Order: sequence, then C-alpha cells, then structure tokens
Amino acid sequence: MWAINLRILGVVLGTLALYTLIANKIPQVQSEVPHALSLGANVTPEQLATAGDQLYHGAGGCTACHGLGTRAPNLLTDEKGQGPIGSRCGKREAGKDCKAYIYESLTSPKAYVVQGYEPIMPEMGRILSPQQIWALVAFLESNGGTVDVSATDIPAAPAASAAGSPAAASASAGIAGGSADPMTIIRGAGCTGCHTVNGEGGKIGPDLTHVGARLSANLIRESILLPDAKTAKGYEKFKGVMPKTFGHQLTGEQLEALVQFLASHK
Repeated sequence: MWAINLRILGVVLGTLALYTLIANKIPQVQSEVPHALSLGANVTPEQLATAGDQLYHGAGGCTACHGLGTRAPNLLTDEKGQGPIGSRCGKREAGKDCKAYIYESLTSPKAYVVQGYEPIMPEMGRILSPQQIWALVAFLESNGGTVDVSATDIPAAPAASAAGSPAAASASAGIAGGSADPMTIIRGAGCTGCHTVNGEGGKIGPDLTHVGARLSANLIRESILLPDAKTAKGYEKFKGVMPKTFGHQLTGEQLEALVQFLASHK
C-alpha cells in the first residue's frame, strides 16, 4: 500500500513540476509603464535631468532608435562632428533656442527631420505626460549644454483620482479621452504617424487596412501589447520603434475595440 501511495505521490509531484516548467516558459504580456512624475515648484535642473535620464533609458523607449547611429541621430554622443544634442540643439532651426527645438522634436517630430533620417518618431506628447516631456528636455539639454528648463515651463500634474494617483487617473481615462471609437483611438495614439488605415496615415510601419487577413485577433492584440515580439517581414529595421506602453495607456474596452476593428479588416 505504501509503495502504491508513494508512486501516486511521485506522479502528482512530477506532473506539477512539468506544468510549472511549462508555465514559466510562457511569455507574460506586460507593457512597460512610464512612471508618473510629480515635479514641485522648487524642482532643480539636476532633479529634472535625473528624471529625464531614467525616462530616456527606460520606459520612454528612446534608446530603441537613438544611439544606434542608423535609425535616428545620436543624442548623447557625437553626431557627425557636431557633438551631443545639448551642444547642437540651438543651431538646428533658425529662431529656436535649444529648449524650444528639443520640445518641438518630442511633441511634433515631423516639424523638422534631420537630413539623412526617416520621420519614424511618434509624437511623444501622446505617450508621455507634460511633466515627463519637460524632464526629457532637461536631460537632453544636459548632454553638452545647459539646462534652462524651469518649474514655470512645467504644467501642474493632474489631480489624483479615487484610485489614489495621477498615474491611475491617466490609466483609467485611456487614450483620446477614453473614446471607444477605433479610428479616434488610432489617431489619438499616433498610430497613423507610421501605419496606414483605410488610406490615412504613414508608410513607415505595415499597412493595417487589411491586417485582419494576415493576423488573428490574438496576434493583433499581442502586436499592440508586445510590439517587438514579432516583426513583419520587410520592417525589421524599424523593430523597437513602436511604443511598448499601450497596455498601460489603453483601457480594456479601448484595447478590445481596437483589436476587433483591426481584425475585421480582411
């Protein structure tokens, strides 16, 4: 009897171990979240630059393109003999100082595209908060230049929601004011900066007009939440360009509305 019980126990433990191993091999769908910033009236240039540094090398996704010397200009190191961005930003556009140029580059990247590069950068103002944008401006200025971003440039952070934080308020609202209309979401998220949908948008990323004929709803959902998991053939050089923050920014209703809308485009 004891021998039988031990064999049963061994089978049970072996089965549990097998399922645990399989579960650990399955990738978890999780988007990187840009943490909310709370910058007070007495914030210093050093504090701003430090916050921007963390964004640049983290959830901001900047290193996916910048620093490679191929997809986008080098910002923290020399770019074609002109030095890092802080030393050259004031010379890019006539009438714009360094702060104004960097801010424009983040919020309206197609307004001025550096010669030799394609306009692949998304509008970061659709992805990051104003506080995060200004922290990035300060960090980039600090690389070869002088930080002149001050508290007067930075709008007050939104009031905390019932969930307890500005980040929670932003997440609950979703993109485009929480609209569930797919095209409103697509425009609000900046998708048309790279993708074409029904004749509207750019050509940097795959055309999504008939994406439902190529991908299932599950694969479309994965492409939104984990954009680097699979790269469409012919677009390998743009891997890493698409933001990884949509899982945090879209509400559940918005995500499913977008997935079903795209899946229906056969």
